[in-house]
Amino acid sequence: MKYISEALSSQLISHELAFNAVSAAFIAASEQAKLFPVVIAEGHTENSIFSLKSANTAELVGWKAGSYWPGNTAKNIPCHASTIFLLDQETGRLDAVIEGSTVNAYRTAAADAVAVSVLAREDASCLAIFGTGHQAFYECVSVCRVRDIRSVLVVGRNNDKAQAMVEKLAGVGIDAKVSRAEEACRAADIIITATTAREALFSAEWVQAGTHISAMGVDTKGKQELPPALFEHADLYCDFSTQSVVIGEFQHANKDAITGKLTITGKLTMIGEVLSGRMKGRRNNADITIFDSSGIAVQDLFIGQYLLNAALDAGHVIEC
Repeated sequence: MKYISEALSSQLISHELAFNAVSAAFIAASEQAKLFPVVIAEGHTENSIFSLKSANTAELVGWKAGSYWPGNTAKNIPCHASTIFLLDQETGRLDAVIEGSTVNAYRTAAADAVAVSVLAREDASCLAIFGTGHQAFYECVSVCRVRDIRSVLVVGRNNDKAQAMVEKLAGVGIDAKVSRAEEACRAADIIITATTAREALFSAEWVQAGTHISAMGVDTKGKQELPPALFEHADLYCDFSTQSVVIGEFQHANKDAITGKLTITGKLTMIGEVLSGRMKGRRNNADITIFDSSGIAVQDLFIGQYLLNAALDAGHVIEC
């Protein structure tokens, strides 16, 4: 069995590796991957949760275990942790274990960047970020690699945390300032939500024509970041449609009064179909586009394999 530690995976990961791995994963998800129901459980510590996301493709099979322990903030360690497990396709035996808590931040941000690369306007220059946590920072950095972002508007519930985010972004050369929600939405070409919210963060009428929105925070039932009123007048994309409508942002779409079925299901396009050229992305500069990232196991399998390849090339993989 091969093993990659958190220290090594943090050394190997890059925005470029994550972008390439996630792009390949999205295409696989839209063509031949099989995803299984997400298992979400709780830790004994209050509000602590962990999940298991599993999938297979013709080349890869395995799962990711992810956890969220909010009490870690007081311990000055990240609240999120992730580990990727890959099985041998021929025997079913455990082939690799990859600790990837830092990797997961790159992986999630890469999903955003991949979507922005095909859905946001080419001239997009103003980004609004809702969220001031660990993940929100990675989202901004990753998106700034695929669009010429000249200003970032940071929206947060806590002004001190929002200002800290501004300073952190400045440290990597990104111009940012704290903003209110309405001001940010009306000015933004791209809106990113990376929060743990359970209700809409802004009003639909604040979103201007031509805006792209990446909803990155909803991955369980009950979470919500966007106003459902936006869905009826936007082009809708997601990582995996059947998961997005169950635990992703589109769980909040309106349901038909007679059938009880979600009214947006037929409008949903998986981003992998756009990347492979089978479906169109942005059609014109006036459209509003929405990408929902509920987080799929295929992303983890691919990024795990890409990391294994990088480690093998560098002679770093530890055999156990």
